[in-house]
Amino acid sequence: MAKDSKVRHGALIAAPWVALVVLWYGIRESGLFNPALVPAPHAVFAKFGELIQGRLPNDMLMSTRRVVTGVLLGITVAVPVGFCLGWYKGLRTFVDPVINFFRALPPIALIPLVIVYFGIGETAKTVILFYASFFAGVIVMYEGIAQVNPIYVKVSRTLGATDMEIFARVIVPLTVPHILTAVRVALGVAWATLVAAELIAAQQGLGAMIQDASAFFQLDTIYVGIICIGSIALLMDMLLRLATRKLVAWQERIA
Repeated sequence: MAKDSKVRHGALIAAPWVALVVLWYGIRESGLFNPALVPAPHAVFAKFGELIQGRLPNDMLMSTRRVVTGVLLGITVAVPVGFCLGWYKGLRTFVDPVINFFRALPPIALIPLVIVYFGIGETAKTVILFYASFFAGVIVMYEGIAQVNPIYVKVSRTLGATDMEIFARVIVPLTVPHILTAVRVALGVAWATLVAAELIAAQQGLGAMIQDASAFFQLDTIYVGIICIGSIALLMDMLLRLATRKLVAWQERIA
């Protein structure tokens, strides 16, 4: 029974990917698009095998390092800011319009200003990824803090706990799931922003590879870059979800 369950679980995981490849072949052969504009999956896989022996490993490493750096810096700032906004309603009312104003601005629109103020080096790319990660993370954090059930705070005060004890022993443990969710959201946003960040004179990175390939109409290379971005982001998200299950095993979940 356990073996059948594992086989069924594996089939459920593999099925959408198989369906996606079949759909890809179907679109290519349907005549809706010029076949020259839709490289076949096997051609993209062959291009991946070619690139993995060349620049691709360095590009993947560079992009991953940029994303991780931007997210770590963004979440490091977003968590305490989110705590303050969630805990102090007056501060949240005062700052919320500003947070939402900047959150709505696409990072790519800020590239000219970032270049002016930070140049075209790694700092500029980190600033773009920090910007995207911070605003994604802070929204999750302060919404999570604001939704903490007040009954926990009232009971703690009734039992004689100080504000510091309430914060350390009640609020922080209850917000660990929100911190992990903020990291997951920030990672997703950062990977989505990567290509924009690497518009800033990048010589290495998956975004730079995609831009170089677009200049020479190398569609198979573009597909490889896109698939690599999605794959690394998926792997990182899976690791975070695993960490979440370990760290908040006490939390009741539907599934």
